[in-house]
Amino acid sequence: MARRDEEDSQWPGAVGGRATGLSAHILPTSATMIGVCLTALYISLLGAPSEHRLLVDKLLALDGMVFLASALLSFVSMRVSRGGSRFETLGESVFVGGLGLLALGGVALAFVVS
Repeated sequence: MARRDEEDSQWPGAVGGRATGLSAHILPTSATMIGVCLTALYISLLGAPSEHRLLVDKLLALDGMVFLASALLSFVSMRVSRGGSRFETLGESVFVGGLGLLALGGVALAFVVS
């Protein structure tokens, strides 16, 4: 049983080997949203090449990077022993910003692909 306690102590905020807090939810959701951004990028390729489509492509690519930053921040917040809540709060803010960018990209994509 001592071995299990040692493993749990490596993860700040871990209870029974599971991470607690928002980071445990932000990390997998951010990874999923990166896939959503890539899917939307490939959908935009169905439209005719134009300046507007190029703008949407760049917006969705940037949004994928925002979600990657959010995933990294949430991962770091689970791994550090001090200041993890600061990284978690920053990761949450970046994630919400990424959702806003994705919504904007989705609306723009609806007008570009016809």
